[in-house]
Amino acid sequence: QVQLVESGGGLVQPGGSLRLSCAASGSIFSINAMGWYRQAPGKQRELVATITSTGTTNYADSLKGRFTISRDNAKNTAYLQMNSLKPEDTAVYSCNALIKTGMISIQHYWGRGTQVTVSS
Repeated sequence: QVQLVESGGGLVQPGGSLRLSCAASGSIFSINAMGWYRQAPGKQRELVATITSTGTTNYADSLKGRFTISRDNAKNTAYLQMNSLKPEDTAVYSCNALIKTGMISIQHYWGRGTQVTVSS
């Protein structure tokens, strides 16, 4: 069994910062890409950022410059540093990882998400 657990969400004022963490645990052979997605009330889930096992990153165009994704492969953990937060960043942020659990077994896993609320 594999689990992804997000942490670090909360309430922050506009202009503030938060750092989210996503820790993978369980029967993990290796982790390929990891990513963050978000879903605001009444909207579809959207990509925030992804990072490969070798550190190549990809961001939603609208978030470049404010959000930074990183990972610690030794800890099976991905991070999302969010700066200059705006009310429109309010959403549930979820982690996704492409995880190999055996020689031929690989699939995407999702965490349950963490709420980020940007409000004064």
